[in-house]
Amino acid sequence: MNHDVIVLGAGLAGLAAARDLAAGGADVLVVEARDRVGGRVEQTALPDGRLVQLGGEVVGRAHTAYTALVAELGLTLTPSYVAEPGALTRATPEGVSAGGPPHWFGPGDDARHRKTTAAFRALAATVDPDDPWAHPDATALDRLSVGDWLRDRGAGPAVVRLWEIGQLALADGSCERTSLLAALRKHAAVPVPDDAGPEAYDYEAWEGLRVAEGSATVALRMAAALGGRVRTGSPVTAVTVRRPGRSTVRLAGGETLTAGAVVSALPVGPLRDVDVTGVSHGRLASLHRQRQALAAKFTAAYERPFWRDRSRSGLCESEGVLGSTWPQSEGVLSALVPPERLGVLLGIPAPLRAPELLTEIARLYGDPAPPPPAPHIRLWGTDPWTQGYVTQWTPGDVTAVGPRHGTHEPPFYVCGSDQWAAGYMEGAVRTGRAAAEEALRRG
Repeated sequence: MNHDVIVLGAGLAGLAAARDLAAGGADVLVVEARDRVGGRVEQTALPDGRLVQLGGEVVGRAHTAYTALVAELGLTLTPSYVAEPGALTRATPEGVSAGGPPHWFGPGDDARHRKTTAAFRALAATVDPDDPWAHPDATALDRLSVGDWLRDRGAGPAVVRLWEIGQLALADGSCERTSLLAALRKHAAVPVPDDAGPEAYDYEAWEGLRVAEGSATVALRMAAALGGRVRTGSPVTAVTVRRPGRSTVRLAGGETLTAGAVVSALPVGPLRDVDVTGVSHGRLASLHRQRQALAAKFTAAYERPFWRDRSRSGLCESEGVLGSTWPQSEGVLSALVPPERLGVLLGIPAPLRAPELLTEIARLYGDPAPPPPAPHIRLWGTDPWTQGYVTQWTPGDVTAVGPRHGTHEPPFYVCGSDQWAAGYMEGAVRTGRAAAEEALRRG
C-alpha cells in the first residue's frame, strides 16, 4: 500500500502529527502495535460513571501545545489535584508527616534547602532549554549529578534526602543518577515563579490542569477523526528510508507499506527494536542513546476522598514502593512506582501487588472502608510497547545525545514525548505537530 506519510505509533505524538498531516492534505496512515490508541494515555469507566485515567493525566500552564490542542478538540481544561484542600504528606520508614518542613529536618536544614534552591534556580536561568549544548559549561554540568552538586553546595544529607524523595515522587530516577544539566534544562523549560516557595519543582506550574472529559479522550477524539487512517495491531519491524524514492515500512505480519515520508512517534525503547536503515549513523546513535525511567502507575478508585478526613490533599512524596500519590478526581487516587522500586514491585507475586500497595496508602491516609474494588497497575517499564515512562538523563547523556536531539532527517521525522525537555504529554503533542509542520513544508 502506498501513502504520502506513514506514522509509527498512535500515541499522542503520532495522532497529533497525523491529524495535522491529514488536515494539510497528506494521505497519511498510522500504524500502531497495540489493539488501542493512546500509548501511555488510557482510561476506563467505573460502573458509577467515573472515568479513571490509567496513564497521563495532568499538564501545566507552560504546556501550550497540549492546551491549544485540547481547545481545538472542544474539550475542557479544569484545575487538577492542586486545587485539593489539605497538606502534602511525606512518608519515610521512620514516620509520616504533613505540611511544613520534612520530619527529618534538623536545625538549619530549612535555611540550607532554601539557599540551595535559590542557587539552582539562578543556575537554571543560564541554560537555554532548546539548546543546552550551547552553555559554556555544558560538559561539566552534564557530567555532574544533581546529588553531587547539592553536596558541593553544602546542602547536607537531610536536604539531599528531600530532593531525592521529590525526584522519585515524579518517577524520574534518583538525583544521584540524574544529570545536573538535564535538571537545569527541565527547570528552564518550565521555570518556577519566585513566589512559589522553596521547592525546585512547582506542582502548580507543571501539573495544575487536567482535561475534564479525561485526558485519554484527547487521543480518542483525534483517532476518531482520522477514522480508517489508523491501523491497530500492526507492530513495525523494519523501516528503510530512501532519498530520493519511496521509503518502506515492514510490519510484523510481513506486509510492506511504502510512503514518501516516515514519522516515528515510537518511544525510544521500542524504536531500538525496529531495524532502521537509510538514516545516518549519527542520528540513530543519538536516538539509541536516549533512555527512559522504568516505572509503573497504580490507580485505585475509592467511594470517597477519605484522605480529607486527616486534612490531607492526597498528594504524597514517599520512600515506600509507591513514590507518590495524588487525587485525579473525586475519590480516585493515582500513584507512581519509581525506577529504583520497580524491581521490588515486580518481585511481589502478582495477586499480592495491589493489596500491598493499598496497605501503603492506608499508612498514609488511614484505612478506608470498604477498600477499592478494582485497582489498576500499568507496568510501563516492562510493557514492550513503552519500555519506560519519562526520559531519564543520567550524567553525560545530554552531551552524548547531542544537539541532534529532536531533529529530523527528511524524509524521516522523529517526534514523541522523549524528544522535548519538559512534560511528556506536552512533549508528545508539541513535537508531533512540529514534525507534521516540517513534513508538510517539505512537501
